Amino acid sequence: MKRLLLVLLLLFVHECIALTTTPSITLLKNNRKVNEVPLLDNRFRIDHKVEKITLLFFRKPGSPAVILVKPDGSKYYAHHAMKDEQLEWFDESSYDLITIENPTPGPWQVIGRIQQDSRIMVLGDIELVVEPLPALMFRGETLKVTGKVTNDGKPIDVGYFRDVVSLIVEFVSTNNDLYDNFGAGTKSVTEFKDDGRDFDERPMDGIFTGEFKLVFPAGEWQPEFYIETPILKRRVVHAPIVIAEPPFDYQLSLGRNAASSHELLINLDQDIIKPETIIFQGKIYYPNGEEQVFTLDPEARLYRKLVISNYDWGRYQVELSVFGENINGREFMAKLPVYNFEIERSIEKVPELQAPKVNPILSQLPPPEPEPTMSTGLLIGIIALGNILVMLLGWLAIRIFVQNKPIKIKLSLPSFKKKKISDEDETENKNEKESNGSKNDKSGDILNLSMDGD
Repeated sequence: MKRLLLVLLLLFVHECIALTTTPSITLLKNNRKVNEVPLLDNRFRIDHKVEKITLLFFRKPGSPAVILVKPDGSKYYAHHAMKDEQLEWFDESSYDLITIENPTPGPWQVIGRIQQDSRIMVLGDIELVVEPLPALMFRGETLKVTGKVTNDGKPIDVGYFRDVVSLIVEFVSTNNDLYDNFGAGTKSVTEFKDDGRDFDERPMDGIFTGEFKLVFPAGEWQPEFYIETPILKRRVVHAPIVIAEPPFDYQLSLGRNAASSHELLINLDQDIIKPETIIFQGKIYYPNGEEQVFTLDPEARLYRKLVISNYDWGRYQVELSVFGENINGREFMAKLPVYNFEIERSIEKVPELQAPKVNPILSQLPPPEPEPTMSTGLLIGIIALGNILVMLLGWLAIRIFVQNKPIKIKLSLPSFKKKKISDEDETENKNEKESNGSKNDKSGDILNLSMDGD
């Protein structure tokens, strides 16, 4: 028996079903057999031939995880998946995704705040089908791509299924050294959505729409599309494609004076696009801060002319969006890179000054002698002496006017007179000593004589 991937989708459809028919359980045919899982009062039955079953319960946002009651009365909780190898449980904010291997046959029951008026589907082989990308694309284009998740070749039209799956578009560089995107790696450009916004036509119709802009470098890329859920992954790889440079060329003519305007000539490549279908739309940013919105209507010519007012020197910016058809008849829209140009500020010419007239008599006189210049050493000495003088005057002023102290200058000058006097004193003292000595001698003689007389 072909492996079946059974997903129980409980979908809240009060608003939609109220306008059509009364809610009922949907029976899906798979390989000419009817696989039915009735759900009545939150009860369903699992057949004995099922080896693996995947249940998906949508519940009210913020409510706790559901509880499964097996036929024997025992219960499955979300935390049981941590210990039971046959149980996988993904508890999200608005749904529970449960996978059970070798489930017990018989009646089961689910307890929780699940959405009402639900329907049951039996899913078989899950596949991703994506429309091929256009053969001719260029950098700057905005593209739309659609995909479907199918069950045994039939699309799944359950709106809440988009809350469980993510459909992503990537471009992988082929690393061809002949192109500018050599070594550019992988660029994730968009996610598919089924919410009725942007390029998606109708919400919850099972058709997932993706929008992306080719803002990465031109070159050879390989598109890859894949869906990813907690239980399955599918990847679709397309053949490599070449993304070309924008088929437009620019030529700028600057105004000759302030009264004339600048002109931007946009040349069209008729080998890629149809010139008669091309419409340009954009905005001009002037140096003085002004903005100008413009539109260039379709013409059969191979160029378009954009007139830009001349606001003298400064930086100009032109944003361009283009709409039209390529040579394959595919309509496209693209946002081109911003075109910039800058005008330098002009430098006014200053008239040359004429040399003064010299009297011929004065010109014959010898040149004046150069004035004597002061040497660097002398200049430093004068400056140092001036600083010392200023410091001395400051000290005197503080001592006299602030401290109220007299100026006492003690100078020890040499005195020749004193020295002379001291020399005379020394000679006089010497004479006295000699005279005293002689007297002593005489007195000694007298004493000696008297002693001999006795």
